Amino acid sequence: MGQTLTGLLTSVRALAGRPGTPAPGRPGGGPDPELRAALRLCGDHLSALAAEGPLTDARRTRLIASIGALTTACSTPGADVFGALLRTGQRALDGGGDAEARLALALADEATGLRARSKGAWRLRGNALDALGRGEEAVTAYERHLALQRNTAASRDVERRIATLRAAGDRIDEALALSWGTPGDRAEQPGAAARAPGGAEGARLARGAEGSGAAARLSRHLPAAEARAAFTDLVRLRTAAHGAGDPSVRRLAALYAEHRRLSDRDPMADPLLGGAEPIGVPGLRRLVAGRTVCLVADTPRTAEQERRPGSSLAALIEGYDLVVRCDETRHTAPTARTDLHACTLRGDTPWKGPRWDRRAGVRLVFGDPLPHWRLALRGRLVPGAQDRVGDATLRRPLHDPALLGEEPGGAGPASTAYTVLRLLDFLGTPARVDLLGFEGPAALAPREREWIGSRTGTTDDTAVRITLG
Repeated sequence: MGQTLTGLLTSVRALAGRPGTPAPGRPGGGPDPELRAALRLCGDHLSALAAEGPLTDARRTRLIASIGALTTACSTPGADVFGALLRTGQRALDGGGDAEARLALALADEATGLRARSKGAWRLRGNALDALGRGEEAVTAYERHLALQRNTAASRDVERRIATLRAAGDRIDEALALSWGTPGDRAEQPGAAARAPGGAEGARLARGAEGSGAAARLSRHLPAAEARAAFTDLVRLRTAAHGAGDPSVRRLAALYAEHRRLSDRDPMADPLLGGAEPIGVPGLRRLVAGRTVCLVADTPRTAEQERRPGSSLAALIEGYDLVVRCDETRHTAPTARTDLHACTLRGDTPWKGPRWDRRAGVRLVFGDPLPHWRLALRGRLVPGAQDRVGDATLRRPLHDPALLGEEPGGAGPASTAYTVLRLLDFLGTPARVDLLGFEGPAALAPREREWIGSRTGTTDDTAVRITLG
């Protein structure tokens, strides 16, 4: 990988050149200035990755491959360079780190410079700004995307995300109005700390003045992490100044809780999740947006074909953006690619089951009641075996009123694969979903097959293709 990375870095820099320098071997002077700028950005990112040492993260490996594809497209007449640029930006965003999100934003800026009316470029820019916590700027980019998007169904998740970001900002605005809207309260006026008398009353007013400073720092235009910190300080100081029983403090605390609920990411590590980051419904929706997804059954026949070198099934699986596997895999090789692992808790003591040590990018655990779900995560998650874990909002998608909201029926518990399919259908953002190997022993229950049959687009010897919508 080191030589490959070094060679790719050399190729990227050679093709990018210096501003105003024609690229060698290309008619018309080489790539557009925006593409050269994009290649220089990719080169800088590759250089930083090379300095970090050996690569072990599959997401970064895919980003490097995407940069390679962009480099090839830039040096190939007639290639879809713009599409390769957007795919590289998406791969950077999938990396999950701040550096990758900044690269995605920079590539999105170059893409909008190339095509100002590209809905894909504006959506990429919105997603990158969103990942960086710059919600108000993300809303502007999302709105540009919606203005260009004519497919109403495809824009629903963007509309929902805009609504969420605006709702979070509205909570901040109401908190500010609440904090500054107490007439005659000297603690809310600038300079109150300097004018405060001594004794307990003076201490209270001084704390109120500190609260006004926290309110002055708070704004819906702040990056998400800074806004959360300022909001936290405001609640703490207002509570100290007025007491937890004060009506305005109770309302402020409720606004703070709603703001945190509307936020995708929690800056505090959750010891319950084995060192992984939580992912909720909005984050999962963005993860699968525009991606091709396959659910692979764990059967001896499928596992044997997948392990066979050069097999058509292995090549087919590798071509998907997201590979999903369910429950405990008895036949699939431990090293088989798993981007998303989903499992359902069953039995009276589900926290006593085998630990989830198979490597996965995202792990979704479906289960009820909540205490059992928490115990299972605490007892069965293996630190380092996953990057993200579905939070409590994703633990019961079929019956959660905020998601599918179905009443539990008498037809028995749903299979994990069916739950994943229904969740993907609810999210409505994947480009394609295929089922691989769900026949014979892996066949789903009749009612589940009936639901799938109503959405099946194509069926062949290898895959059942599901049309979501």
